[in-house]
Formats: sequence, C-alpha cells, structure tokens
Amino acid sequence: MEARAELRQVRISPRKVSIVLDLIRNKPVEMAMAILNNTPKSACEPLAKLLKSAVANAENNHNMDVSRLYVAECHVGAGVTLKRIRAKDHGRAHRILKRTSNIVLVVKEAE
Repeated sequence: MEARAELRQVRISPRKVSIVLDLIRNKPVEMAMAILNNTPKSACEPLAKLLKSAVANAENNHNMDVSRLYVAECHVGAGVTLKRIRAKDHGRAHRILKRTSNIVLVVKEAE
C-alpha cells in the first residue's frame, strides 16, 4: 500500500530540487521532515508541504500508521519552461529559461 502526492509547475529548477530529494529518499517521514526543516535550500519549503500532504493522504485515504511511514520513492521532472528575453549588447537579445518542476513523492508503510 502506498500514498502519493504530486506538485506541479513549481518555479524551481529540477536540478536544484533533485539535490534535496536525494537527501530524503528512503528515510523515515520524521527524519525526512527534520532534514527538510534544517536544510538551507529554496526547494525545502515546497517539499516539506508535499511531504505533509503525502502523509495526510496515507493517514486519511489509506488508513496507514503514520509512525511507520517512510519516503519510498521521490522524483522530479521538468515542467513547462518560461521563456524570457534579456537585452544584450549591440541590440542583441538573449533568451532566459525559467524552468519549472513536477515533483512526485510516494510514502509507504514499513513492514
């Protein structure tokens, strides 16, 4: 039995999110939440909300024991890229890519 939560179109680059996801993968939920609360990365705030949502889904929708939950799998993919233009020298324009992320977090109950 597993519970999942998804977060779409987060305005953080997937590369930055994956660094934090590597820290919490296969950890108990309490430890993962502590890591997210004490890591100084911008991705930690939306990931903490996502983890709370996954735990709430497990508790309310699947009647799982919250004390035995762990982060079974988590991955991030690229979302829609916002394309912006920045003026450069000699009348040229350079493209700026503002990347977004789609994050999936799955919690399972330990045996």
